[in-house]
Amino acid sequence: MQDNDDRRKEQRLRYYWPIWFARDLSHTLSQGQMVDISSRAAAFTCYADNDCPYIGQPIIARFSVPRYGPDDSFDMTDFTREGHVFRVDNVSSYLCRIAVQFAEPLPFKPGEQSEEDSEAQRTHETAAV
Repeated sequence: MQDNDDRRKEQRLRYYWPIWFARDLSHTLSQGQMVDISSRAAAFTCYADNDCPYIGQPIIARFSVPRYGPDDSFDMTDFTREGHVFRVDNVSSYLCRIAVQFAEPLPFKPGEQSEEDSEAQRTHETAAV
């Protein structure tokens, strides 16, 4: 069986940070938790309630992404992106994993930051676990 990661064009950055989302800016924002991100898409978990997005739904998301520096530091960069939901997986009876494709990509590839930054990234991922 082929792993989904093998089909990805870009490595994803796995991290766990809040994400805020809504159908559009006229709706109240709901909170989820980021699971992973690339420059063109993101996956997050949220409660399986009335605010849970559905496949094909337009979505606006507000989130922060770590940008790693050469001195083992990182800063969080804030983004707001429009996009659409292309996958919804039921994790449990109360939790869903949502996959969103952005209408406009991020200006960098979060999972493919420079080799100098990779040590800081590994350190950050270890600290998050």
